[in-house]
Amino acid sequence: MADQTYTYGIGRRKSSSATARLYKGKGGIKINGKDAKDYFCGNAELVARLTDPIALVGKQGEYDITILAKGGGTTGQVDAARLAISKALASISDDMKLTLAKAGYLRRDSRMVERKKYGLRGARKREQFSKR
Repeated sequence: MADQTYTYGIGRRKSSSATARLYKGKGGIKINGKDAKDYFCGNAELVARLTDPIALVGKQGEYDITILAKGGGTTGQVDAARLAISKALASISDDMKLTLAKAGYLRRDSRMVERKKYGLRGARKREQFSKR
């Protein structure tokens, strides 16, 4: 794959980040060197969420995708990879960019875990109040 040209996209979600490379191919998806189904332990819902942008623009089976995902958990990595794939598809043509933007796939989900504050059990949970 080193001599092939590719399009590139990067995505982030929570503490996860993912980079996606789209090559002309037959539709295979590899994440950190593993097949997508193996990487997500056969969870079809996560794999479907990962391939949503490709299905939306009707390009299934046209691109081989390699993804490098770091940090966070599986849900954060899936959403980061989906954003990375969407950005890579958007850089290919303006028609796909418009379609993906209308569906909301080019928008980063900026919600992060709120930090724990001192004197509390978590971000907001307090000690139990005692009247006496």
